[in-house]
Amino acid sequence: MNDRLISIVLPVYNQADHIGPIVEEHEAALAQLEYAHEMLLVVNACRDRSLEVCQELADKHPAVQVLHSEVGGWGRAVKLGLSQARGDLLCYTNSARTSTQDLLLLLLYAVVYPNVVVKANRKIRESFFRRLGSLLYNLECRALFDLANWDINGTPKVFPRTFDRLLDLNRNDDLIDLEFHVACRHYSYPIVEIPILSGERHGGRSTTKIRSALKMYWGAFELRRNQDAG
Repeated sequence: MNDRLISIVLPVYNQADHIGPIVEEHEAALAQLEYAHEMLLVVNACRDRSLEVCQELADKHPAVQVLHSEVGGWGRAVKLGLSQARGDLLCYTNSARTSTQDLLLLLLYAVVYPNVVVKANRKIRESFFRRLGSLLYNLECRALFDLANWDINGTPKVFPRTFDRLLDLNRNDDLIDLEFHVACRHYSYPIVEIPILSGERHGGRSTTKIRSALKMYWGAFELRRNQDAG
């Protein structure tokens, strides 16, 4: 067994009906790797039985841990998970959208190329309007922050612990992924994007609606303005 430890952070939000099979499939595949791993399930502001289901998974699988936040927010869940992760290689991803195959693919890339950030570039969206909305947001982010990458919100994102500035992110909301890219740009952390063609959700509904999308567009402007002010 290689002595490298991989930490995988999976935020969980109202996913009691499908988080079990996801974790079971991930665990079965990860057990075949020569690297030890830990999986941190960050249950945040759930109104269903997600916490109980995740605790049952932790009781069954030694590599699974459960963290609980009574306050919601994608960024808050990601930060909580990363703060408790012990691995040399750190990963966070959207548990509702990430297939086991894609997770393993990006982890293996990161193992082979340990001195870069490896992230997904999703090539498929559910609808024309989601494709358009994503394109506009990514164009905005590239223009505001001189970014070279696409699919700002694409996960999995995998990076070495030595890129420690990525552990000091501040956003509690969906803009943490943009903050992640801006930090990589500022500290010259190279990014490799891996095309991902799978796009189906395991279950539940996306929390990104027109209102939240507009909030992200405006949030990107605010992040740029705050950066200039600082």
